[in-house]
Amino acid sequence: MTLQDRIDEDLKGAMKARQAEKLAVLRLLKSAMKYAAIEKYGAEGKLEDQAALGVIRKQVKQRQDSIAGFEKGNRPELAAKEKAEMTVLETYLPRGLSPAELAALVQEAIAESGAVSKAQFGAVMKLAQEKAAGRADGKMLSEEIKRVMQ
Repeated sequence: MTLQDRIDEDLKGAMKARQAEKLAVLRLLKSAMKYAAIEKYGAEGKLEDQAALGVIRKQVKQRQDSIAGFEKGNRPELAAKEKAEMTVLETYLPRGLSPAELAALVQEAIAESGAVSKAQFGAVMKLAQEKAAGRADGKMLSEEIKRVMQ
């Protein structure tokens, strides 16, 4: 079962269970995935799982930005709503890397690339992103690489 199929099944389940909040989030996610598929493959296209994960990550990032803005604007009720939506979206993402796993991954990427200076940061970052396969965001990888390559 592909990720999109799983989301479709969960959407149907949310309809039957009358879970309005979850249903709204899944509809928005399905719409965002459809737009991405149309942009990439045309009207009849369907995203593969990696591209679908990218759409989900983008939606989670939007929620994180909204939460920060709402908290800064002293709107805790809207921040709570965004957090609830983010929780639903995160159920479709793979488990993230622990700090120890992240450090090991970065060390492995540095060793593979043969990097010895900060000038080779880009090569290390590219390898690390491939190895992380979406289980860590770019900011976390970048910070860890900078910390190790000092």
